[in-house]
Amino acid sequence: MGGLGSSIDPNKSVPLTPPPTADPRPPSSVPNSGAVPGLLPTSSVADPVPRPESLAALIPSILPVPTTPTLPVILLPDGKNQDNGKDKAPDKKDKANGDDKKDDDDKKDDDKDKKEDKWKILPEGWNFHAQTTITPIFDAGFPAKYSGPNSLSPEAQRAGTISADLYLGVPLWQGAEFHADLLMWQGFGLTNAFGLEASPDSDAYKAGTVDPRFMLSHFFVRQTFGLGGEQEDVPDGPFTLPGKRDVSRFTITAGRLSVTDIFDNNTYSHDPHTQFMSWSSSMLTWDFPADTIGYTTGIALELNQKDWTLRYGWFQLPGTPNGLTADDRIFAWPVEPGEITSDGEFWKEWGMILELERRWRINDHPGAIRLQAWADHGYLVNYNAATALLLASPPSPNAPQGAESTVPAAAFSFQYKYGFGINWEQEIAKNVGIFGRLGWQDGHVAAAAYTDADWMVQLGVSVKGDAWRRPGDTFGFMGNLVGASSEQQAFLKAGGTGILNGDGNLSYAPEISFETYYDIAITKSTRLAFDYQFFANPAFNSARGPVNVFQARLHWEY
Repeated sequence: MGGLGSSIDPNKSVPLTPPPTADPRPPSSVPNSGAVPGLLPTSSVADPVPRPESLAALIPSILPVPTTPTLPVILLPDGKNQDNGKDKAPDKKDKANGDDKKDDDDKKDDDKDKKEDKWKILPEGWNFHAQTTITPIFDAGFPAKYSGPNSLSPEAQRAGTISADLYLGVPLWQGAEFHADLLMWQGFGLTNAFGLEASPDSDAYKAGTVDPRFMLSHFFVRQTFGLGGEQEDVPDGPFTLPGKRDVSRFTITAGRLSVTDIFDNNTYSHDPHTQFMSWSSSMLTWDFPADTIGYTTGIALELNQKDWTLRYGWFQLPGTPNGLTADDRIFAWPVEPGEITSDGEFWKEWGMILELERRWRINDHPGAIRLQAWADHGYLVNYNAATALLLASPPSPNAPQGAESTVPAAAFSFQYKYGFGINWEQEIAKNVGIFGRLGWQDGHVAAAAYTDADWMVQLGVSVKGDAWRRPGDTFGFMGNLVGASSEQQAFLKAGGTGILNGDGNLSYAPEISFETYYDIAITKSTRLAFDYQFFANPAFNSARGPVNVFQARLHWEY
């Protein structure tokens, strides 16, 4: 019986004897055999029920009978009754369908688990995100008639960068939230990110490092005042808390951040961790306020309506061009020997921008244009004054690499500079968009923080992979034409060095660059991209190049 019994569900009580039949004898005449229900009789008295003649004859007797047997009730530790897997008939308090009650119970349990898990990680309403990006870069070398302090090396070279961010969002009071971002960066760009205006790796900061460095790159408060009416969903993102907000609203953002978090956005070319990798993901002619890593302190105001947004921002310039701000004494670790951290004179060194964004739909395809005007004021280099000094006293041929390293101190004074930009985008078919930028600045004053470009023209296309059954993939192609003013040309020809350029001489021609990439969705949170960039006339110099740059990018986010 042991082998046969092993195939029986131990949680079910089934009879091991044949179903009882009506006994023709009166109850008093049935012998009391002392049998226990569920066991074979122990009496030696002849049993009127026929015995099975074989094991095969016994098998039908162990199958469940049509009538429901009485099952034992087991009391569980929590006081609930176990029905041994058998569904009980719903009573008056149950739903008509017992499955509905079970589904409701399961849903309640799932919701409870989610709430418990969320509480274990962060308090209610908080959010946490993270990202890391690894970018190896290579160029095969190129011909060059001459080189200077800030020239891209003509030798073949390999470099690479790693960046990582930990983002934290905290709700404060009604409409207010706080955001912080701990940034880690390591590595270098090609020739320490000098020698190209549309520098190929956006994570190749001008402060390259062998050892990891850390910075609180974001540390700001955002206050949103709803103005009523229609609402929209807010995604759960690195710098947004999930929920809803009024479409019509007024927003104030104050603290430490990147100016491009708020201004010069573009659906197809803005995030170098998932889209185009070069610095031309932002307006190259806008010398936006930032330290050498790309962050500063300031305030931004935004008035948003259904079809348009008006933005204004005021931000601190570093006291030294391409330097660190005073905040970096607290927010950056470590500050390297020789690095100057200063905001200069608070009311004399600043940058501001005004941006009007207009949105529309053409045959249900979204589009937008952003009109920009900006101005900077700081202790900057006047090109004409610097050129006269350089011609009178030429710089040493062994001048060190660095931003404006050959510029005489007498060329610096408090200067204004201003410029204008147009940033546009248009979806032309489902999953296909085109975009571009036009930028210009006055060209009389050298750069303070970003690039040396005085004018630019950009045009590009971005295509999602739905057409080839890879909806998570993206292909992009973009071209840039970047130029310098006549004052800057004379300055460079005299041996001047800018933020990124300075070949010791100049055979002027606008820098031409093309970039194409293919980004592959490996998982929901992991992406792998391959990127190629071509440069003619690097840093406005036709005596050097062309340059071919190859990159890969592995990106993970949470």
